[in-house]
Amino acid sequence: VQLQASGGGLVQPGGSLRLSCAASGTISSWNVMAWLRQVPGKQRELVASINIGGFRNYSDSVKGRFIISRDVAGNTVYLEMNSLKPEDTAVYYCHLDDPHYGRNYWGKGTQVTVSS
Repeated sequence: VQLQASGGGLVQPGGSLRLSCAASGTISSWNVMAWLRQVPGKQRELVASINIGGFRNYSDSVKGRFIISRDVAGNTVYLEMNSLKPEDTAVYYCHLDDPHYGRNYWGKGTQVTVSS
């Protein structure tokens, strides 16, 4: 299984960005896809997750500003980031947890920088 993430970049405070992550390979229908982020010197933290049924979970720091979604096929996850703040600056990682096969996978990180 491979996860291909894209969409990071530089944006001004208050702006928006959309991240995408496409999963390829053998994946069960019980997977959960998520976005996590990490800044230097800190642990990676969960931003948002979504299961195949569309149940979403958000960290308190992004609730009301970020929206996670999946395409109909379920193999691509998106993170719509609005009202971005400088503290959202981080490397964002796509993650897929597949409990049916007992495996999980990481995509390469994509840098998001919020700065004026």
